[in-house]
Amino acid sequence: MHPLRKSRPLRRVVLASAGTVSAFVLLLSLKPHGLPEPAAAPAPAPSSSVGAGASGGSGSSGSGSSGSGSTGPGGGSASGTRTVTGESVQTRWGPVQVRVTLSGGKITDVTAVTYPQDNPRDQQINSYALPELRSEALRAQSADIDTVSGATYTSDGYRESLQSALDAAGL
Repeated sequence: MHPLRKSRPLRRVVLASAGTVSAFVLLLSLKPHGLPEPAAAPAPAPSSSVGAGASGGSGSSGSGSSGSGSTGPGGGSASGTRTVTGESVQTRWGPVQVRVTLSGGKITDVTAVTYPQDNPRDQQINSYALPELRSEALRAQSADIDTVSGATYTSDGYRESLQSALDAAGL
C-alpha cells in the first residue's frame, strides 16, 4: 500500500475527534437561559372605600405628582376608611407607587400600584419583594421599613411612595 493512503484515514479520525471535542466543550460552556416562573404579583385593592378620591389610578407614568393627595372630606380625620395613593417615585429600574388603605388612623392595607415589571428579572424580584414590603409596612404602621435584600431600588421607591401617601393622609 501506498504510505499516503494510510495517513489519510488517520487524519480524518484526528480531525473528527478534534471537532467533536470542540463542539462538546462549546456545548458545555453554554448556560441555560430559562428563568423560574414568577409568583403572581399582588392585585390592586378595590377602590370601594368610603371617601376614596385618590387621583392617578394605576397610572404607570413617571410623573411624580400624578397620584398623590389625601382623600375624603375632613382630610386627616381618623374615622372611616379611606384610600390614599402616594407619589410615583422614579427608581433606576422604573417607577414605584403604592396605595394605602387607612381605617381609624391605622394602616389596614398597602398595595403596589406601579412597580418595575418590564422583564422576567423584575418580575422575579418583585414577586418576593412586594409581599415582604407590604407585611413590613403593616407591621410597622409607618414607612420605617427594612430594605428587602436584592430589591434595594424597589424598596427605596416603595418606602418613599408610602411616606408620601402617609403624609397626604396626615399621619
